[in-house]
Amino acid sequence: MNLMNLIKSIRNFMSRRTFSANVRNHFMNKYSSYDYFIANRVEAEKNRLIENRSQEVLYFHKVDDPYSHLTINCVDKFISNYDVSIKPILVGLENPETVHEPTLYDKYCLDDVKRIAPFYNINFPGTSMPSDELITKANSILTAVDADNFIKIAQTVSFALWTSDELALDNLLKTLNANKEEVVKKLNEGNAIRNSKGYYFGSAFYYENECYWGVDRLPYLEKRLSELNLKTKESDDPACPLKLNAPEQLSSTDIINLTYYPSLNSPYTFVSSKRVKQLRDHYPINLITKPVLPMLMRGMTIPTHKGVYIVSDAAREGRLHKHEIKSIYSPIGKPARAAFSLFPSIDALGQGFEYIDELLKASFQEGINIGDKDYLKDLVISLGIDWNIVSKDLNSSNWKKDLDNNLSDMYSGNCWGVPSFKLTNEDGSNPYYVWGQDRIWLIKEEINRRIKKGTQSPL
Repeated sequence: MNLMNLIKSIRNFMSRRTFSANVRNHFMNKYSSYDYFIANRVEAEKNRLIENRSQEVLYFHKVDDPYSHLTINCVDKFISNYDVSIKPILVGLENPETVHEPTLYDKYCLDDVKRIAPFYNINFPGTSMPSDELITKANSILTAVDADNFIKIAQTVSFALWTSDELALDNLLKTLNANKEEVVKKLNEGNAIRNSKGYYFGSAFYYENECYWGVDRLPYLEKRLSELNLKTKESDDPACPLKLNAPEQLSSTDIINLTYYPSLNSPYTFVSSKRVKQLRDHYPINLITKPVLPMLMRGMTIPTHKGVYIVSDAAREGRLHKHEIKSIYSPIGKPARAAFSLFPSIDALGQGFEYIDELLKASFQEGINIGDKDYLKDLVISLGIDWNIVSKDLNSSNWKKDLDNNLSDMYSGNCWGVPSFKLTNEDGSNPYYVWGQDRIWLIKEEINRRIKKGTQSPL
C-alpha cells in the first residue's frame, strides 16, 4: 500500500469512529451555519470587487450526464434573465471517490431525468446511456467549439447524443473536430476547475464560492443574482420552471404505501422528515419506515469537498423548507447503534417514524448525543411507550438483520443513498423507487397520478 492509500485508509477509518465525533461535529456545524453562509457570500463579493472581476457564472457541462441535458436547455433563458456572463466548462469523468455504486448511479440518473424532464417541459429522448464512440464524438465537437457558440452547439450535440443520431454528430465534426489529445487536455482542465470550486459532477453552476447543482438548485442562484440587482426583467419567471399538478392535500379511499428509508447521520434525511410527516398527514398513504445504516457505517467514504457541499446544500434546503439545521451532533458509531437497537420494538408499537423523526431533530437541531441512555429513555416515554418494554433491547444486536434487509430492499430499487422512498399500491404491487429529498414533489405527483388513474402501473 502506498503512502497516499495508507493516509486515505486511516482517514476513512477515523471518519467512522465514535471518538472522531468532535471533529466531525465541528465540521458539520461550520458548513451548515447560516452565519457562515452569509459571511462567505459577503466575502466573495468583497473580493470580486477588490480584484475588479466581472460577474461571471461558471457552468460545468458533461455530455453523457442526463442532468446536463436539462441544464443546457435552460441556459438561454437564464442568460437572458440576468446581467451576468456565463462561462461554459466541459468536464469529464467524476473522481471515483465521489460516486458510490457507479453502475446503479448511471441507471438511476437516466431514469430520474426521464421522469422529471416532462415537468420542466424539456424533451429528454434518452432511453439508454450513449455509447463510448458517440461520447467521444460529442466531446470532440465541444472541445473545438468557441465559448460564444458553446451553448447553442451543446444543445444540438446533446439531443443528437441522446437520440444516438451519429449522422448529426458526424456533420458537426466536419467543421468542429478536436483530436484525442486536445479532448483529453480540455476535459482535464475542466475537471481541475470544477474540483477547485469544490464540486464533483457536471450539470452544475458556480458563482463566487457557491455551487448550484442542476435544475434543482438553479433557483438558489437566481435568487442570489436577483438580490444583487442583476435581474434584467421584471418578470419572476424562473429560467427552468417546474410545472406541478399534485394538490397540497389529497383525499381518497384508495391507499398508497410509502416506504421511507432514512439514515440517522444524513442531513438530507433530516431535511426530508418534516415533509414526509406532512405527506402522511395530507395524502392517503400508509407510511412504512425502514431505516438503514449511515453510509459511513456501511464502509463508504465521503471526500472532504463532497462533505462540505452536502452539509452546506442540505442547510440551504432546510432553510427553504423551514426545517433548519441548527446544532449538529453526529451519531456515527455507538450513538447510532444504541438508537437503532430500540427501533424494531418501537416500530412494532406503531411509533417507528415518530422515533426516527425525534432522533433526527436531536442530531440536527438540538445537538444531542442520541446514544445517551437517559435521552433515549425520556424519548421513549414521550412517545407514550413503557421504557421497561423496550429497554431490554438497548445495545443488543437484534436490529442488525432488520437494517440489512431494509438496505437490500432499498438497493433492489436501484437506490443506495438516503433518504430513499418506495411507492406501491395498497397490495404491494407496482413499486416505484425514488432517491432523495429533492424528489418529494415527484412522490406527490405519482401518488396523485395513481389515485386519479385507479392505482395503475407507474410510467
